[in-house]
Order: sequence, then structure tokens, then C-alpha cells
Amino acid sequence: MDREVAPDYIKSTRNRRWIIITVVVVGVVAALYVFRRSLGSTLESSRIRTATVEIGDVENTLTATGEIIPAYEQIFTSPIRASIKRILLTPGTRVQPGQPIVELDKSLTQIEAERYQDQLDLKLNSIEQLRMRLNKDLYDAEINDRIKSLNINKLKADFEDAKRLQKVGGGTVEDITRAENALKIAELEKKQLENDLKYNRESMSASLKETELGAQIEGKNLKELQHKLKMADIVADRKGVLTWVNENIGSSVNEGEMLAKVADLGSFRVEGSCSDVYADQVKTGLSVIVKMNEVLLRGAITQVKPAVKDGVISFVIQLDNARNESLRPNMKVEVYVVTNKSSRTLRVANGPAFTGKRKQFIYVLRNKIAYRREVETGLSNFDFIEIKSGLKTGEKVIVTDMNGYEHLEEISIQ
Repeated sequence: MDREVAPDYIKSTRNRRWIIITVVVVGVVAALYVFRRSLGSTLESSRIRTATVEIGDVENTLTATGEIIPAYEQIFTSPIRASIKRILLTPGTRVQPGQPIVELDKSLTQIEAERYQDQLDLKLNSIEQLRMRLNKDLYDAEINDRIKSLNINKLKADFEDAKRLQKVGGGTVEDITRAENALKIAELEKKQLENDLKYNRESMSASLKETELGAQIEGKNLKELQHKLKMADIVADRKGVLTWVNENIGSSVNEGEMLAKVADLGSFRVEGSCSDVYADQVKTGLSVIVKMNEVLLRGAITQVKPAVKDGVISFVIQLDNARNESLRPNMKVEVYVVTNKSSRTLRVANGPAFTGKRKQFIYVLRNKIAYRREVETGLSNFDFIEIKSGLKTGEKVIVTDMNGYEHLEEISIQ
């Protein structure tokens, strides 16, 4: 037979069960507390930098490098083969229009110019002689033609006389035939003379033209050499600063060899370059931001060089303010090519916290607690980054690199 369980035993069993449940619940709560405390951390406010979400414009930019160069730099080259006789100015000197820079020894070229002049005079003299000879030949041909005309008139008269004599019985048919043949021969000879006369006239014109063209070539060669002699006076034609000059006095220089450089240091442009990865995005007409320390200048790409060298494309930037006092020749600058723009959008100051991913986690600061939050970003440049979602206007964001805390949901800021 089953015995009835004692009430005291039932009561003690129930109490023991409730004690176990209570201990388990307290343990779970304690574990959750400890786990939550493990997810928290403390960070000093001096170690972070914050930015406030605001509304504004964001320009998407490509990062490039640039070098400031004068807007124009005139290069003087030697137009002739000569030697450097004197250096009249030193680098760094300001030059005025008409001011000589380098003096060249032009004696050899001057001798060559004199030889060209002698050759031209010989050509002109030979043209005159040819014209006189051709005129004489033409005159002789015209005289022979006239003589032949007179002879034909005489033979015509003889032919008529022979016919009259034959009618009155004083001549024969043979006399008529002989006179007629003589007349025909004379007429054929006259045609031959007329053809020769026409040929002589045309030949005279062609011969003179050929000789005159030869003289014109000699004359052009002489003019070219005289122009080179004039250009061999290395003289500045505008205001500027002499940035470089060949100071090797007495050394020979070949035609086309550089002698000096004069730059306008009052106006500048930028030679930019970037990776050829962006070759399809860098185009003529795009806006550009040039950063020199704390100075920002705007400009536009006016030329993209077609060749790619060592994986780099180059382009030329025309600055809106090309005479800014901060510009210096050969200065290295940061260049940002604007490829896109968003107006009146949510933005926040760019910083190390933004890694370039479209979606990422950042920390939003509220009441000295930094809360981890996922945001979606858009366009970006060196100043701002566009916020597509995840933030509101006026919220404070930590823009310092927080990679060491990315596993934490909350961070206390002291």
C-alpha cells in the first residue's frame, strides 16, 4: 500500500524548488549585468573629435597632386649655330621689353649671309644675260620672218609675170611651174619661221621664269638667314623674371638649343597629375579645388594630356585667381577634381572615422554617451561627407578613428 507523503516533506521540497529558481534568476541577471558591463568602456573627451550633422552642399572629388608653374614661361633658343659671347643678365633679374639677355657671336652666320647675297647677285646677273640673249634671238627670228615675207612677194610677182609671158607666147609652161614651186617653197619656209618665232617667244618666257624662280629661292634663303641673324639678338619682348640662362661663355650652341627662360611670376597655373585609374573621369572643363596649406583656390581643367606615363595622367588647371599672393613657382599642392555635387543635403565633417564604405558604423554622441549606429554615406571630399541615412540634423558624430572600439555598442565619454 502506498503511504501518504508527509506535508512537511512537500513543503520543504517546494521551498527548495523556489530557492533554486531564485538563484538561477539572480545568476542570469548578474550574468547579463556583467556581460553588458563588458560591452561598455570609457573614453576621455580630449582623445576624440566631434562634428555636427548639418545641411549643405557636398562635392565629390578625386585626389590628385599638382605643381605651381608660371602661366607663361618664354623659352629663348638659338636660331643659329653660334657661340655665347656675353651674359648680360643673371637669373632672378626682372626684365623689361627690349632688354638684351645674351649676346651671341654671329660672325660665321654673317659670312654665310654674305655668300648667299653673292649667289643671289650672280643669279640676277645671269637672268639679265639670258634676257639679252633671248631678246637677240627673238629679234633675229623676226627679221628673218620679214625677209621671207619680202621674198614671197617677189616670187608672187615672178609667178604672175611667167603667166603673162606664157599668154603672149614669150614663156613656157615650165617657167610657170618653176615660179609656182619657188613660191610654194618660200611660203612653207615662212610658216616654219613663224613656228620657230612662236616657239622662241614661249621658250624665252619659260627660260626666264625658271631662272627667276631660282633667284627667288636664293632670295628667300637670304631673307631666312637675315631673319635668323635678327632673332639671334636674344632680347626680352615682355615683362618677366629671368629664371634660367646658359652661363657657359664661349661654349658653342647649336640651332634650337635653349639659351634662357623668362617667366611671368605675376600669374600662375597648375600642372596636375593623378593615377590613370581615374582616366575616364578626368575631363576638360571639370571644376578643381587647389589646396595650399590653409588656402583654397578654385579653377578648371583646360587640358588633359593624351599620353599616360608610368601609370599617371597629367592635366593643366587654369586658376580663377591666378595672381593670388600665396602662389609660388614649383610649389607642390593638393588638387581635388570635382566629379559630382549634391546640393542641400545632410553632411558632416570628414574624418578618419569614415572609411570610404557605403555603409558603416559610427558613434553618435548624446549625453556623454557614444552610441554605435549604422549610417549610409554618399559623396565625399576632403572637407565633408554626405549622409544618405542614419543621422539627423544637429546630431554630434565622433569623426576620430574608432577602430579599437568597434565591438562596443556604447562608450562613456568623460
